[in-house]
Amino acid sequence: MKDILRRRFAEPLLALLGQGVAPDRLALSVAIGVVIGNVPILGISTVLCAGIALAWRLNLVAIQLAQGAMAPTQLLLIVPFVRIGEWLTRSTPEPISVRADLALVARSPGQALDVLWRAGLHAGLAWSLIAPPVAFLLYLGLTPAFERAAARMKR
Repeated sequence: MKDILRRRFAEPLLALLGQGVAPDRLALSVAIGVVIGNVPILGISTVLCAGIALAWRLNLVAIQLAQGAMAPTQLLLIVPFVRIGEWLTRSTPEPISVRADLALVARSPGQALDVLWRAGLHAGLAWSLIAPPVAFLLYLGLTPAFERAAARMKR
């Protein structure tokens, strides 16, 4: 696993540094890719990252690489984001399980869509509150790491 992460994530990022990408811009690209890659709505992170990269002139390869690496954590964080959103809005927690969800769909497809919609809103609310400070902290931590890596490459 360590070898896969090195080959598929670290080496391409270091190659971007070698091509002249500024360490702080690379750090910002990766930080934003990580937080957008964990957005709790499946299927939108790639488009969001592309739009942000183009609008802010960030490195498209780095941001997409980071968001793609977040696919496992994106799935793992959906339920915690839903629960945090329910807690923030003081909503009654909905049961989340495949069996409960299938039973609800069979009983009332309209109610199932309503529950799914509310879960998405709760998750989105939680993510939108958590993502900015996480992105900022990642940026602060990654910038010196990329600066050190760039300095080593110049030796």
